[in-house]
Amino acid sequence: MNNVANLPSPKITEAVSTAAATPDFSKPVVRPKKGAFKLFKEVLNHGGPGYLQFAITNICNADCGFCGFARSKFDPKARRSVTLQEAREVIDIAVKNRIGYLLFVGGEPMVHRDLRAMTRYAAECGIHPMICTNGGLWNDENMRGLASDGLTSVIMSIDAHDITAHEKNRGLPDVCKKIKKANQFFHSVGIQTTASITASRLIEDYEKLPEFLETLEFKSCTFSYPLTSLASSYLSFSDSGLVNFNNQELIELFEKIKQMKKNSGFPVVNPTESLDEMQRHLRGEKEKFGCLGGHKYFYLDWNLDLYRCHFWETPMCKVYDWDDSKLIRDGCTRCMIDCYRDPSVLQYVAISTNDAFNNLKKGRLGAAAKNIFDSRNLTSLKAVWEDRKWIGGV
Repeated sequence: MNNVANLPSPKITEAVSTAAATPDFSKPVVRPKKGAFKLFKEVLNHGGPGYLQFAITNICNADCGFCGFARSKFDPKARRSVTLQEAREVIDIAVKNRIGYLLFVGGEPMVHRDLRAMTRYAAECGIHPMICTNGGLWNDENMRGLASDGLTSVIMSIDAHDITAHEKNRGLPDVCKKIKKANQFFHSVGIQTTASITASRLIEDYEKLPEFLETLEFKSCTFSYPLTSLASSYLSFSDSGLVNFNNQELIELFEKIKQMKKNSGFPVVNPTESLDEMQRHLRGEKEKFGCLGGHKYFYLDWNLDLYRCHFWETPMCKVYDWDDSKLIRDGCTRCMIDCYRDPSVLQYVAISTNDAFNNLKKGRLGAAAKNIFDSRNLTSLKAVWEDRKWIGGV
């Protein structure tokens, strides 16, 4: 494992990696695609493709007021990054565990000098590589390079509906210009981009967000629900007043998101049903959709500890021990992390189809019928239809 402790701060540009086989960047990689028949077969056999968030480094170049990765808060002696060889091993293991989508996160994943090689290797292995970034390190060379490496989707952070407020919170001057330029480039080469908006007190009026996002040339957005504590190694949380809401304030916040989604028509990836589910969670009402974290969705950190999600205290296992025997499916509703709760609504119908298929193979007709006629399947299908354009773009 590579320990990064001597990089300059805040001008961090890349994390060190150990030697590995030199990737060949001379030819573009065809972005992974999957036909409808193959996807349906995967749904029948195991409920469809899984999703892995891979924190390849805990180093970040930004200084956000609501994040523990912020450069002014993080202990330089605690810096860690995976090596390219470790990342390749992770990708091989992810393929065996039916991961279809790999999201590189950090810290800030673009500080890692081997991000291109990791992206390329994932695409060559048939996994859809995605990046979640603050956008502060975009330049013409890395944008063109990542597009050539098979990158399929980019998620970029937005904190406010005002350039000054966003850049002040991030501690990244002129980052909005870089974000706009990145959107223009990636759209020109057919790579989908999405604004990831942390729901915080920096947003004074949710109705102003769509116009601001359009000025940066975003075509869709997703909301990250405010986090004040996490028990895993992930540090994207804070007890800052920017994200510290009481339950009633959160219920009203989710209502504002739903109204913005309805009034503006701007594509919001968070399904309406998932926003309703989070309001049920806050009211202490029975929730309809248990989380699939640990079953279809996973978080892997720079120590190669595999967690069911960011919230859980205990890792499932080291990544090298990951197999079907480690999977967890217990209908958990402990948290409100959008990365896991939103797709759990979307993929419910696929999991239900897989359950029905398995029950039919075992002759359990009654159980299969119960799976098929579960009313939540229609709700899930409605959410999929709502997000169909974004899903197709990923």
